[in-house]
Amino acid sequence: MRDREITGTDTSRQNVTETGARPSGGLKPFLRLLARIRPSRTLLAAALGLSLVNTLASLAIPLLTKRLIDGFHLSALGSGQIAMMAGAFLLQAVAGGVSVYLLGRIGQQVVARLRELLWGKLLTLPVAYYDERQSGETVSRMMNDSGVVKGVITEHLAGFVSGIISMAGSIVVMFTLDWKLTLLLLAGLPLAAAVLVPLGRSMYKVSKGLQDETASFTGFLNGVVSEIRLLKISGAEPYAAERGSGGIRELYRYGLKESRIQALIFPVIGAVIMLLMVLVIGYGGIRVAAGTFTTGSLIAFILYLFQIVMPIQQITAFFTQLQKAMGATAEMLATLDYEEENRTTGRSAERGQKPIAIERVTYGYKPEEPVLRGVSFTIEPGQVTAIVGPSGSGKTTLFALLERFYLPTEGAIKFGDEPLETYSLESWRERIGYVSQESPILAGTIRDNLCYGVRREVSEQELRAAAKLAYADGFIEALPDGYDTQVGERGMKLSGGQRQRLAIARALLRDPQLLLLDEATSSLDSQSERVVQEALDNVMKGRTTVVIAHRLATVKHADRIVFLDKGVVTGIGTHDELYRTHRLYRQFADHQLQTKENALPAANLMAMTAKELVLE
Repeated sequence: MRDREITGTDTSRQNVTETGARPSGGLKPFLRLLARIRPSRTLLAAALGLSLVNTLASLAIPLLTKRLIDGFHLSALGSGQIAMMAGAFLLQAVAGGVSVYLLGRIGQQVVARLRELLWGKLLTLPVAYYDERQSGETVSRMMNDSGVVKGVITEHLAGFVSGIISMAGSIVVMFTLDWKLTLLLLAGLPLAAAVLVPLGRSMYKVSKGLQDETASFTGFLNGVVSEIRLLKISGAEPYAAERGSGGIRELYRYGLKESRIQALIFPVIGAVIMLLMVLVIGYGGIRVAAGTFTTGSLIAFILYLFQIVMPIQQITAFFTQLQKAMGATAEMLATLDYEEENRTTGRSAERGQKPIAIERVTYGYKPEEPVLRGVSFTIEPGQVTAIVGPSGSGKTTLFALLERFYLPTEGAIKFGDEPLETYSLESWRERIGYVSQESPILAGTIRDNLCYGVRREVSEQELRAAAKLAYADGFIEALPDGYDTQVGERGMKLSGGQRQRLAIARALLRDPQLLLLDEATSSLDSQSERVVQEALDNVMKGRTTVVIAHRLATVKHADRIVFLDKGVVTGIGTHDELYRTHRLYRQFADHQLQTKENALPAANLMAMTAKELVLE
């Protein structure tokens, strides 16, 4: 059980005062986000201009229809009228189709740019950000919310602009007329449905491909986000950024296919419905007697009425989608405005053996509830320092400070004579090899996992040498595909001992000078523990090593043992020294030995308090 679970703390308080303020939803944040994305103004102006042309052409059609009906007979049906009618239809279809495609292209550019911004930001955010949020929420911000913003531009902006123009023009012509006659237009719906079917099938295929690619990219994104500590300590941000950008480009390609089909659907449906109305009204006009209200005027009224009803739906949909986009915008801006890590600022942490001094360090995830209080000791170069103590004493938190996931509230951690903050994050983390109890393994091959975050070319000889030192070469070579074996999600195809040995080999390939072992054998059976412990002994030779200890075998041979209790150092020394002078440590050692020999008397066990027994 981790320190923060015992103490009831929550890392969501980390840096909240500096960076946690979330912008409220509204139109201004939405416009600010669009300004940050910088969509093409030229394409947007062209798309809206063509949408205006499309609307004006649709407004001209009822007037042309009125002239056609009022003066209808075969001798009066000249080529000029036919040309004007055909030209209006053609202009409407072409302008509408190109406008929809341009808006679709702009929307895809917007969502691709937004995802690039969010992805680059997620890789540089501190661990505290991920402590505040669930990984699923983070993925949703990346995928779903950006899609909502795209929908406003791609699907609803043109309808909103053209709808306003269409409504204004139609109301001027038919202000005093009866709207109920629009029921005659329902006859066009079956033909519209017939046009939708083949295009809908094509859209389904593209949507299916888009969904599959989205699922694949989301799976990769979830894997990176859920193991963000491994990514950061491994320095694998460039690799993740490159692979993530590839996924974004693939989604962009599918999105363009979707836009091409939409560019056919909307103008074709609009043209078919309008053509059906003209044919129905033209046929009815032959049979209607002339009067004070001409047949042509009646038909024109019906057409204009239709051009009012449809924009009302479009405008309503636009504002509904805009509300969703404004809500999504607030969360995305909160992510983009969050203070990020600066990996490159500072001196390079030169390679060399120096002591790490922890001087009066205090830290708490909540300022009012410190986990560590005035901790001071020195990690000597080239030696093994073990950290032991009850659950919740601050051991894992101390590791997080050494990895610079957080900064001490008070005090300092120094490498040599300089505080850790003096050195760049990139160079400091390159010095660290980390092996945890969970031994995180990513989906992919064994080779991918061993080389994760290593920025140089790893030769086959070097790879095999690291696996041999970690006692992993035997089981790897026994697998059908060797180093190219797929390990499954989170390494599910491997045993706990195998995953742990891969984690050790991965740390070896980094050639770390500071090795952090977080209870690396605590969850293994006795046989696996023995093999892994031998592998760890190989790794620790000549390296500064800090161990969160659970097993007495590791503690007993450490050069120095630091005992933490409730965030305070209560004892420092060798195993023999602490066994003589430190009561809790002596009980810890006796309990380990007696449990191993299965000889702990029941009376002694009952006498010990729960706090004294629950030791990591």
